[in-house]
Amino acid sequence: MNDYFPRVARGTHSYPIDDSAPEHERLGLGVVGLHEGRTALLASLRTRNVRPVVGCDLDASAIVPLQAELPDVRFTTDFDDLLADPAVDIVGIYTPDPVHADQIIAALDAGKHVLCTKPLIESLDRAPEVVAAARRNPGRVMVGQSTRFFESFRRQRTAFEQGGVGDVEVVEAHYTHRMDWYYAGRPWVAERADWIFLGMSHPLDLLTWYLGPIETVSAVGSRSALARAAGSASNDIVSVNVLDEAGRVGRAFGHYGMHELPRARNSIECMLYGSDGTSLAKYHDMELISTGHDGVERVEDMLYEYRHYHFNNEVHGMHYGEFANYLQHFASAILTDTAPSPDLGSGLRTLALMEATRRSVALGGAPVEIAPLLEGLGL
Repeated sequence: MNDYFPRVARGTHSYPIDDSAPEHERLGLGVVGLHEGRTALLASLRTRNVRPVVGCDLDASAIVPLQAELPDVRFTTDFDDLLADPAVDIVGIYTPDPVHADQIIAALDAGKHVLCTKPLIESLDRAPEVVAAARRNPGRVMVGQSTRFFESFRRQRTAFEQGGVGDVEVVEAHYTHRMDWYYAGRPWVAERADWIFLGMSHPLDLLTWYLGPIETVSAVGSRSALARAAGSASNDIVSVNVLDEAGRVGRAFGHYGMHELPRARNSIECMLYGSDGTSLAKYHDMELISTGHDGVERVEDMLYEYRHYHFNNEVHGMHYGEFANYLQHFASAILTDTAPSPDLGSGLRTLALMEATRRSVALGGAPVEIAPLLEGLGL
């Protein structure tokens, strides 16, 4: 048993590290796209069943810093070289959105399992090809929706599945974050990025996680002073209302040009309103606040226990814990031949929700139906 990071508090973590796992239960991870993907390679060291074996990036300068941190990992600038490596069981895709579809298809056709960062693909136009590749190959596909694997959101989900709030009637999620740092040095953000497919991917995915199939979407948007100053054509303030097939309501909100939040609010929150209780999960704080059928409010604060596991240092960021958690979840699903979550279908349903949101904003808030966007995919 090795300590890959300092222990804090009692040292309890989401998944204990176990170096004694047999070799056939330690799946090899190959990551393409090392700007974000470096976190996945490093986070895999915190799992029971995933080991980093290959890192790939077209930009050789992205490789150099990682070589010292991961001396046992092989690095390449050739994606085909990664795919040809028999030690790679899982391909982690952290490249720009426009190449996701081609890389997912290539990885599946190479006999690999695929973990792809969100959004799964850039456009639903490529969905039939991706679905066809998944059907003709045995490899599984999972979407790296990091928020689902942050400790407070994981516990909220567990409590929900155990009936903690009863029947969910309303889901409300938001992600608000000042993004001036994101524009800096990235001219493509102002030129091409759509915040509905960037930041809004978090709260919209949370709606699909708790609601049934969503029928209609109504959304409005505007640009903040920050977006206008950056020359961005994308709405970076978006408000969304959805209705699922059972008549349940979902609300999502995003604001990416805001001033800093007061301490009372977190950048990502998910609120469940149920027939027997309510619950609120927070990020960056690691809190779960709930009120059950007995009327007693309970506050769980996991930050002291999990700070270093999730953030790697005292600064709250970089998603190490979430990446480790979803890597372990995916490996467990592969080894036990069960479905990972979110899987390919879930990723495409979230993408359809994002596309419907984009269309509704363009129509000034007019409702847009989800079903036609998914027609023919067999989901």
